[in-house]
Amino acid sequence: VKFIHDQTSANPKYRGFFHGVREIVRTQGLKGTYQGLTATVLKQGSNQAIRFYVMTSFRNWYKGDDPNKAINPVITGLFGAFAGAASVFGNTPLDVIKTRMQGLEAHKYKSTVDCAVQIMKHEGPMAFYKGTIPRLGRVCLDVAIVFIIYEEVVKVLNIVWKTD
Repeated sequence: VKFIHDQTSANPKYRGFFHGVREIVRTQGLKGTYQGLTATVLKQGSNQAIRFYVMTSFRNWYKGDDPNKAINPVITGLFGAFAGAASVFGNTPLDVIKTRMQGLEAHKYKSTVDCAVQIMKHEGPMAFYKGTIPRLGRVCLDVAIVFIIYEEVVKVLNIVWKTD
């Protein structure tokens, strides 16, 4: 995130990955490479929990009383896109906090909680949903593709290695 923000600034200070890491460690210590860790763990944990819960719920609903009922890859993709959308709406606030904690302005925040409080205090609740629309487009497609690939690979593996 620091590199992305740095590259969009008028005078980028990082000349590449290794130079950037070296500069961050030199100026902020090793701690600088771990900024936003708590927010990242919370964001990724909730992200996956939401996605898999929604996907499993849709899959179970679709199969009904027949656990062997096949699901067309297009249906899997549709379910995956809905799961991706649910994860975006469910954890974009954590993503915003994570990004702020890892950006060039991260020094303004004492902790993940302090970051959240400052966003609410200075920008209001809608600030927690900045970037939702672009993220929806990317994540819905990404999750749909991942679940389609997963389901198709499982089908092939079940033919090759029967587990019953």
